[in-house]
Amino acid sequence: MRKQRKSKKSGAKRQFSPTQCQVAGTQARSRRDVLQKAATWSLGLAAAGGAAYYFVDSTRATMREHDLSLVGNGTPSVVQVHDPQCPSCRALQKETRAALQQFGDGELNYVIADIKTNKGQRFANTHGVPHVTLLLFDGKGELRNVLQGRRPRAQLRVAFQRLVSG
Repeated sequence: MRKQRKSKKSGAKRQFSPTQCQVAGTQARSRRDVLQKAATWSLGLAAAGGAAYYFVDSTRATMREHDLSLVGNGTPSVVQVHDPQCPSCRALQKETRAALQQFGDGELNYVIADIKTNKGQRFANTHGVPHVTLLLFDGKGELRNVLQGRRPRAQLRVAFQRLVSG
């Protein structure tokens, strides 16, 4: 007697038990969750890194702008005697920065002598000037011009060009 074999139906679906379905679904879901979390963390880290770079770069620029030792280093310098709480000082600073945009890097230093600091106050006292004042120094540190009060950027550009061309 022969045993008859049961023929497998071709294309029949494989059936999973409910427990196997839950395990397979959990694995697929957890991989997807991990990838989504990794993408979210990557974007967060990139944003944090960009913010940190901006902060460090901004801090360096501010520190350089307040470095009075740049006067007399071989490059002409514009020093603003500045009170950060004074509206006229802030207006002069805005006009000065706009006027300086025509000059290339290393062509002219812009330095702030903040009279709210001891160093800035000593600098102003040494030169006998109040705030809302620009002092123009040649590359050797020799005082060439004093501009007191608010000035339009066009007038400042002319004075800065004279200083650079020397």
